[in-house]
Amino acid sequence: MAAKTHEPTPEHKIEALREELRHHEHLYYVLDAPEWTDAQYDQRVNQLRALEAEHPKLVTPDSPTQRVGGKPKDGFVKVAHSRAMLSLDNAYNEEELRAWAERVAGGLAASEVVRYVCELKLDGLSLALQYGPGSGGEAVLKSGITRGDGTVGEDVTSNVRTIRSVPLHVSAKELKTSGLPQDFEVRGEVVLPQKAFEKMNEERVAAGMAAAANPRNAAAGTIRTLEPNIVAQRRLEFFAYFLLREGEFLLHEQSEGLAALRGAGFLVNKEARMVGSIDEVMEFIARAEGIRDGLPYEIDGVVVKVDSVAQQRRLGFTGKAPRWAIAYKFPARAAVTKLEGVLFQVGRTGKVTPVAALAPVVVGGTTVSRATLHNPDEIVRLGVRIGDWVSVERGGDVIPKITEVVEDKAHPRGTEEIVFPEVCPRCGEGLVREPGEVDLRCVNVSCPARLEEELRHFASRGVMNIEGLGESMVAQLLGHSLAEVEAADEPGSENPDPGQSEEAVADEPTRKALVHSIADIYGITKEDLLSLERVGEKTADSILAEIERSKKQPLNRVLLGLGIRHVGERTAQALAEEFGSMDALMAASEENLKLVNDIGPKVAATVREFFENERNVALVERLRGFGLTFTAEKKERGTKLEGLTFVLTGTLPTLTRDEAKELIERAGGKVSGSVSKKTSYVVAGEEAGSKLEKAESLGVKVVDEVGLLALLG
Repeated sequence: MAAKTHEPTPEHKIEALREELRHHEHLYYVLDAPEWTDAQYDQRVNQLRALEAEHPKLVTPDSPTQRVGGKPKDGFVKVAHSRAMLSLDNAYNEEELRAWAERVAGGLAASEVVRYVCELKLDGLSLALQYGPGSGGEAVLKSGITRGDGTVGEDVTSNVRTIRSVPLHVSAKELKTSGLPQDFEVRGEVVLPQKAFEKMNEERVAAGMAAAANPRNAAAGTIRTLEPNIVAQRRLEFFAYFLLREGEFLLHEQSEGLAALRGAGFLVNKEARMVGSIDEVMEFIARAEGIRDGLPYEIDGVVVKVDSVAQQRRLGFTGKAPRWAIAYKFPARAAVTKLEGVLFQVGRTGKVTPVAALAPVVVGGTTVSRATLHNPDEIVRLGVRIGDWVSVERGGDVIPKITEVVEDKAHPRGTEEIVFPEVCPRCGEGLVREPGEVDLRCVNVSCPARLEEELRHFASRGVMNIEGLGESMVAQLLGHSLAEVEAADEPGSENPDPGQSEEAVADEPTRKALVHSIADIYGITKEDLLSLERVGEKTADSILAEIERSKKQPLNRVLLGLGIRHVGERTAQALAEEFGSMDALMAASEENLKLVNDIGPKVAATVREFFENERNVALVERLRGFGLTFTAEKKERGTKLEGLTFVLTGTLPTLTRDEAKELIERAGGKVSGSVSKKTSYVVAGEEAGSKLEKAESLGVKVVDEVGLLALLG
């Protein structure tokens, strides 16, 4: 009698189909080795979808059918990162790269061997993916978060789920093979492949829309669209390069992390290599530049990282970047085009920048029709005239600039001199050049061009982070119509901001302005917003919620938003920590300001000048009345080490470099990176290197960690 066969249960059928689909997704999107045609894949997906429809209780979030879901109901929610997503310092030549390597070696013991991991610098946008435990020992995708301002990003999980190279599910077997727990975080780069970019532009042009400027901008716009179906159609790819758990690196080496990511089914760039010297790094860079044009995606350099995580920890971070990694940027790409005219752009500090209007030309994959000429002195240095043929580069592959005038039989010289205006092109106020500066400025604090830039700066991500107050919204708040904004903008080209040239802004706003200063943002009502073009109830409510939320931004962000000249992110942070409140800072003398680390006479003078201006004080008081944050945790500083300069070298027994630096600075001392006759003490740990030898040769006092703590009391 034949053995009775058992019909598989719906649960088993569904799970078998899911595993089969996951396997073939991995072959297609990660290994680039498909075994199925698209039709075969779609057939299996439809089978799974039909089974899940019959048994809805068996549907799980990590099923391949769940890649495309509904759009977020209320836009993207802001989420704090487990660890700051910092930018990288850049090197543009071999000399700068070797200088970085010397700094790395100087931060470690002399006997330590340093290995580097070289990775292609993908030209996309950063994402953080959070994974958590599933029901059967696997890990499942919980969330996908954009970089945002580095501290807080946006939850774009619904869009991330559509990216086929992002695993929705990492099996228990894959976790075991890779040595991963069920909860971990993956960071990487989202890119739009060149073929997908070209297809997208063909569709946009056919639909009567402007072509996107470059794959990076297209990828960034795609990941933040509220329509997951559109994201799925674009065929974005995600390359993984960091593995974290609760904000800390999960494994002991960067190379080990890349291997674990591959083993867990993530797409890791196959060009990544571990090398043992800077000579080998330079060989990798030369090879990367050689294959650049043949790659299916855009790259703009090479990222070099110290492989050992233990060494990374000892090297630490500067204010905005890790000391253990650097981005080597490829030389800028250039093209020759004609200078057709010059516009004059007014910034938020009143600086007037000449902007070249160019015959459109493609430079490094981006259509460029504007380029900066910096200032009057740069125009004289270049000897450029209207009608000249000029060489245009995208510096660091980003900002277009004119590098030289091209003159030959095919490119005759122009004849019209560039005349710098004597009055502001927006408000008509006379321009001034302050002693010792090359820039001309409009000093009218009510200049509409300055106000427009101030509002954009204040609302930007790195400052008060008011989502929704973008370019067109700010223009409308200032009384411009959307037609005016769109007429001033040229899609797909590198332009100055709309409304910043004589031609673009000759006409005054056609409606009443709703804001006249950054403080007016906090007085905007729902009725005000609903009176604007293309603003409905939902958008108005969202913007008002963002404005209210911005009141909780810390004091350093408020200081940055005030637009004080020479006060950037690090300076604003230092001022907030030093004085602890807006009131204390406003009362600080120029001499007291100069005592703050990294603040010199020039910055101290501009800060003091800002708070002596009655209009600025009135602005600050209005912001106080709206409830913005005016206090911060003050870092108390002593005077025991005042006037003393320290240099740290070697590995200390219990303190990291950053901890020792913090203690010294809190006690009034300064920390330098090099030894000189002006150095007061060298603090030497185990395996101190050349700095210790130099200190001994110069007769500089040397102490160990115990000696430093004794000086600190």
